[in-house]
Amino acid sequence: MHFEVLVEDRSGSIVVNKVLEKILGQNNTDHSWRIHAYRGVGRIPRNLKRAPDPTKRLLLNHLPMLLGGYGKSLRHSAAVLIVVDLDDRDCLSFKRELINVLHACIPPPNVKFRIAIEEVEAWLLGDRRAVKTAYPGAKNAVLNRYVQDSICGTWEVLADAVYRGGSGRLCKAGYPQAGRAKSEWAMRIADHMDVDRNRSKSFQVFRDAVRYLAEIR
Repeated sequence: MHFEVLVEDRSGSIVVNKVLEKILGQNNTDHSWRIHAYRGVGRIPRNLKRAPDPTKRLLLNHLPMLLGGYGKSLRHSAAVLIVVDLDDRDCLSFKRELINVLHACIPPPNVKFRIAIEEVEAWLLGDRRAVKTAYPGAKNAVLNRYVQDSICGTWEVLADAVYRGGSGRLCKAGYPQAGRAKSEWAMRIADHMDVDRNRSKSFQVFRDAVRYLAEIR
């Protein structure tokens, strides 16, 4: 099985790539994948047939065009994975919007939408052992307060646990420092993740979809 994977940012692409390696093995062996990282999530356009602004590399802005193209070009042995953060949206309403984009495609590609709740950092926090292995000095008090997959400012929780000066320092530093820090967390923690032990329900749904599509039982 080949996977085309669309994610909203670089740190998310790092996590997804590491996880796919753990589930599927080395890329381009039994299975293959190509990850497309965008510069933000954006929003689904009202006019699904309107061409997106090419200067704005935002995932949802380009989604109708991308899915339409995949529907016409992908063979049955390929699937599309869309991985986005929920942020502060209503999950059911957001999923309905995504499905509506898919239904507008003729023919539709084989797509699975997977939503990290609240942010992809929740998948990292879902494996506390991996966090502590990557960052032995991670603050237990912060990790103990975190409620898995809650809407709480998830990346800030991880920053407060592992980053010197916490989320306050990163917020003051702004972009691109925050982006670099998130990518580092993704790389270091995802290296140690156990995909069968992760407590994040949204991660489990992603993992199980990959296994189903790849016919891994």
